[in-house]
Amino acid sequence: MEEEGAEYDPEWEGGEEGDGGEYVCKYEYLDHTADVQLHSWGSDLKEAFEQCAVGMFGYMTEIETVEPLDTYETEAQADDMENLLYQFLDEWLFAFSAEPFFIARDVKIVEFDRENFRIKSVGYGETFDLSKHPQGTEVKAITYSAMQIHEEVDTNDVYVVLDI
Repeated sequence: MEEEGAEYDPEWEGGEEGDGGEYVCKYEYLDHTADVQLHSWGSDLKEAFEQCAVGMFGYMTEIETVEPLDTYETEAQADDMENLLYQFLDEWLFAFSAEPFFIARDVKIVEFDRENFRIKSVGYGETFDLSKHPQGTEVKAITYSAMQIHEEVDTNDVYVVLDI
């Protein structure tokens, strides 16, 4: 089990936050019939999961417009790694779909228990506001369709199809 603090500290390329550096984005959207496939990656599986959640929020709005003003915590538990990824993303989709309509700019996993398939995470963001956040595409559900989790030496990749 890994544990980390929940302090907001985005990864910046080119230096420290506020000095003109850019946020490091580790996800992309791939074409998929009638839906969208989200591909995320990281130095470890935990980071790939975190980036997958941020990528989902990025599909719903321009993520740069979201400020880390509030936090929201989630917990997910499952029977295997694929179901854990599904439950993790589903909890974040619920956070957006139910009051207070929370949208995260960044998601950090503070507990990643690979043996018992349990995740605790914290999102940094704010309440979704159409006057501030451009409306992207609505994500209706997470799917198991073409879900893949790859753990390799140089990269850890996650593929998830979002029902839009």
